[in-house]
Amino acid sequence: MKPLYQAFSVARKDLAVEFRTKESLNAAAAFSVAILLLFSFAFDPFSDTIHELAGGLLWLTFAFAGALVFNRGFSRELPNECLDTLLASPLEPSSLLIGKAIGVFFLLLIVEVISLCVFGIFYGMRWWLHPGELALTCGLTTWGIAIVGSVFGALTVNLRLRELMLPVIIYPLLIPLLIGAIETTNTLLIEQPFTGYEWLWAKVLLVFDIVFTSLAVALAETILVN
Repeated sequence: MKPLYQAFSVARKDLAVEFRTKESLNAAAAFSVAILLLFSFAFDPFSDTIHELAGGLLWLTFAFAGALVFNRGFSRELPNECLDTLLASPLEPSSLLIGKAIGVFFLLLIVEVISLCVFGIFYGMRWWLHPGELALTCGLTTWGIAIVGSVFGALTVNLRLRELMLPVIIYPLLIPLLIGAIETTNTLLIEQPFTGYEWLWAKVLLVFDIVFTSLAVALAETILVN
């Protein structure tokens, strides 16, 4: 239980800092809303075509907005050698990595809620009709984005061009996760419940999360010391 407590302590610290400065949250939320508004002019938001594109539009927006969040996860620890201090402390490396991911997870959920409200208004989508399935999809996919972003955020934190390199590295890895999220979200946005096909994709999301979380925990020390 101690590593888990440490992880939540790291997440609580990151969230407190973020809510005080609102650097990443404001940037990610503004980016997501701007993209959704611009695409509402590029496509007819009330046509049948938008139902086929809605899931992809949402999750690509969330994924790109995520880069604005997890880019700051470790880089804010660089001034005054805060990261070195954390690594020298009794804090477990895995707790630090998972804690960073938990902080990113909650920030992304806030961005997603704001974006979904805007999406519902400008695209006429009744996304709230299947709240359980949508919450499951968002939770699994967002955790996958958060854990992958945190792992590679730690690996690239000392690179000079980390803001450019991080998205280039992680987005190919997120392809199966985003495909699963898009498939399940499209079904929900056309107001249909989950079938066996969508539950299969939900299992893919779960397996993706388990694999990358396990790798993050197992390789945390190597990742952070690199």
